[in-house]
Amino acid sequence: MARTKTSKRGGFGSLYDGKEGQWSWALHRVTGVAIILFLFAHVVDTAVVAWGPEAYNRVMEAYHNPLVRSLELGLVAAVLFHAINGVKIMLVDFWPKAALIHRQLTYGAAVIFVLAMIPITVVMGRGIIESF
Repeated sequence: MARTKTSKRGGFGSLYDGKEGQWSWALHRVTGVAIILFLFAHVVDTAVVAWGPEAYNRVMEAYHNPLVRSLELGLVAAVLFHAINGVKIMLVDFWPKAALIHRQLTYGAAVIFVLAMIPITVVMGRGIIESF
């Protein structure tokens, strides 16, 4: 079997070597699943209100825990990455010539994500540190 530039032969078959495009694809799926899991948890914690205000308030107190606040920062990062990467995907899907600059779009999306996360992390990080 001849090897191609984009595949490697491993113990379990061919492995795609898509570089940043592959990582972007995988992270898009992971962040999408994380967002769906959060939405499910949000529906459940909101439904606790049916057991009365005391039960609901106890659940809401959990959100002041530093671990939960750190998870909230992760959620914000997941939503932001998913949104920015989604725009990149739409550009490639609706503007065929964008496929020619897919690598640059991927790096551009990564830069936008990091630059947007810096102030978000500072603001939310202050709250996480203060909750200790």
